[in-house]
Amino acid sequence: MNNRNKRSDPESDLYRAILSLHSVEECYNFFTDLCTISELKAMEQRFEVAKLLNEGLIYNDILEKTGASSATISRVNRSLNYGTDAYREIFARMREDKA
Repeated sequence: MNNRNKRSDPESDLYRAILSLHSVEECYNFFTDLCTISELKAMEQRFEVAKLLNEGLIYNDILEKTGASSATISRVNRSLNYGTDAYREIFARMREDKA
């Protein structure tokens, strides 16, 4: 079976490594070493799209603010509405941290 046809491994050491990071700077440095610039920019854009969708913005406004394609916005919207709720958990934690 090729890699595209199976889920990633939730027990991978990668996720434990991410949990061991202690600061935004460590996280940034780790992801800079792990990912290409294009991959990082894509993840940053998807996260920004998710935040804006969560705030109730419409596709056209999100497209204008982020430059994301309608396909990306749609995919992120599907994750927000039918995914694991991880985005919403993170947004709630971020709000708590700000308070």
